[in-house]
Amino acid sequence: MPETVAVMNALGEARFVGGAVRNALLGTAVADIDIAVPMPPQEAAARLNAKGIKVVETGVEHGTITAVAGHQAFEVTSLRRDVESDGRHAKVIFTDDWAADAARRDFTINALYASAGGEIFDYATGVEDLIAGRVRFMGDARARIAEDYLRVLRLFRFHAWYGKGEIDAEGLRAAAEAKDRLGTLSAERIAKELLRLLEAGTPAPVLRVMAATGILSLLLPGALQLPRLERLTQLDVENLFVRDAVLRLAALLPDSEQAARAAADVLRLSNVHRTRLEQALGGEKIAAQLSARDARRLLYRLGAARFRDKVMLQWAAAPQAAGAWRMLLQMAENWQQPRFVLTGRDVMQAGVPEGPRVGRVLAQVEDWWVDGDFAAGEGALRDQLKALVDQGHT
Repeated sequence: MPETVAVMNALGEARFVGGAVRNALLGTAVADIDIAVPMPPQEAAARLNAKGIKVVETGVEHGTITAVAGHQAFEVTSLRRDVESDGRHAKVIFTDDWAADAARRDFTINALYASAGGEIFDYATGVEDLIAGRVRFMGDARARIAEDYLRVLRLFRFHAWYGKGEIDAEGLRAAAEAKDRLGTLSAERIAKELLRLLEAGTPAPVLRVMAATGILSLLLPGALQLPRLERLTQLDVENLFVRDAVLRLAALLPDSEQAARAAADVLRLSNVHRTRLEQALGGEKIAAQLSARDARRLLYRLGAARFRDKVMLQWAAAPQAAGAWRMLLQMAENWQQPRFVLTGRDVMQAGVPEGPRVGRVLAQVEDWWVDGDFAAGEGALRDQLKALVDQGHT
């Protein structure tokens, strides 16, 4: 990529680090490109500016700036050494020592560096662990976790994505010992890690370990439905569905709006995610043997997205009726929302004075139209409106 070459050339002695290196070695997609440099952020910014590359000071006090070349953003971080940490924030000093920078990173598979020419620099056992599927802390697990208690959750998240077999025993012990310190972290940071964990191919085995250690109950109170989540992830694999972290969270929770609200409160989810959870878990459930007419009625009332969420949750709960669930999903995919053409103005023109009765009349006509499978045209709708007003039953 020309933009990557331009940034690396401008910085001089720079190396790719972390996820970009890890994913490149695994042959998987690289989303974010992080770069490490053995110089203070001000010098890195000056070098980039000298080559006409835009710099955004995203975290200069922590040694991080963002280089923007074309439409690509690159996070550029100065090599650092921790001098103090309270488990949430670290006080750092800048260094030119690559090994010292590697030593402060969380896992061996994240302490990998690569030159622009592709030479790999491994200051621990990162490559070996990556191949073996081992997610291990750099150095002493307890010390790494004490620097940032979010690493308790990162252990589980990274194992869900990259691990094979059992979770590293030393790391698991250290995580379990530090679980009570999760309360010092912001709910937003916790939610981000949990949702990323739920996006893994098979998150359920890791969540079971989290439940056994008592960590999961600190994040999500209440009786959780791990078997349903497990079946949902199987459906994703079998049907090539996109992994949906919020839907998977819904699968994990009990079927009630109260449970959805409680989870959204604990994790401080966005209003969009909160509403989606409440709508997926609350209200009536969808049966597999729903008639096409009833399915259209529900699609109109719920909308295609909410309908699909409910179908997926019920499919995971009752996977035997796969054909029926697929048909309902196909209906949602092809759904074109019919347009109800009448408005409150039409009701008032039909003789209903302005007030609450207008909405009631309009709703009655709409219900009649929906019950008729949306067949009535505008003329028939106006006739029905007139009949209701004339009868005075509204």
